[in-house]
Amino acid sequence: MSLDKDYCCEDRSEFQEWTQIKVTVPLEHLDALVAIMSMISNQLQIEDYSDIDLKSCYGDLIDESILNADKTIASVSVYIPGERPCNDELAFLRDRLALSGLADRATISLNGVNEEDWANAWKAYYKPLHIGERMVIVPAWERYDEKPGEIVVRMDPGMAFGTGSHETTRLVIGLLEKYTKPGCRMLDVGCGSGILAICASKLGAGQCRAYDIDPVAVRVANDNIKDSGLTNVTCEVSDLLRDVDRSYAYDLITANIVADIIIRMAPDVGSLMHAGTVLLVSGIILERSGDVVEALEANGLRVVERAVDNDWCALAVMKK
Repeated sequence: MSLDKDYCCEDRSEFQEWTQIKVTVPLEHLDALVAIMSMISNQLQIEDYSDIDLKSCYGDLIDESILNADKTIASVSVYIPGERPCNDELAFLRDRLALSGLADRATISLNGVNEEDWANAWKAYYKPLHIGERMVIVPAWERYDEKPGEIVVRMDPGMAFGTGSHETTRLVIGLLEKYTKPGCRMLDVGCGSGILAICASKLGAGQCRAYDIDPVAVRVANDNIKDSGLTNVTCEVSDLLRDVDRSYAYDLITANIVADIIIRMAPDVGSLMHAGTVLLVSGIILERSGDVVEALEANGLRVVERAVDNDWCALAVMKK
């Protein structure tokens, strides 16, 4: 029996302020939620009251709120340092919940934070970010004096994933600098704010097509594309590769998603590649990188480069 399965090991002392991000789903989806939340933090607080058995415990020692708790649902929480914005984590969750089919069955709450106010509050923490050798991601509302040799990308991620601050995005942008060739045809799967397609265009790519399952992300991405003044980038709704334009093979494909979704995509992505195509996959937690590599290799692909940042991994992949 467990009343509150609390695996959170971080030292949340009285001197440290934290923001709790809590997601609640029907009990049968708890394992899937744990997998998603663990991509944000390895310290999770899991609330599952379904296995309380009064026959094997003293009921009068259990808080009444626990006894009366809804046993058909479960919640998982992560804690983010209070001085750090949560926008990327929130957008990451929305994106991954949508890809897992849980968007309509999950409830996200922030403890002590009014989410309606958060869309503006987090902007105070979002500053120009230098990535790789040349890329600079600048908030759309921030003044920035471009230096010689820099490639500036202005972004307003809104409630879509992709400010450039998360390790997964930094990794793939760094690889984009190396693998984007002038005039290449680029595909971005799970585009979030549109940041990768916009970066590829700025790096010299030709036609860039971006797709996301979330209509909100597509709207945000199209706003960013329009504001950037780029005419060679488009963004549409698609569940992974289902509605992707297949009229030609792409020279460069990016997928900053998660390990399980990359594995799901592995059998089909090769049909969009030619012998020289480079596939950049990111959003892979290190402990799952072996599973991703195995799935890619089983479908005729090979890893040509691996990049790591903290507990995250990105791979550059080509056909065998």
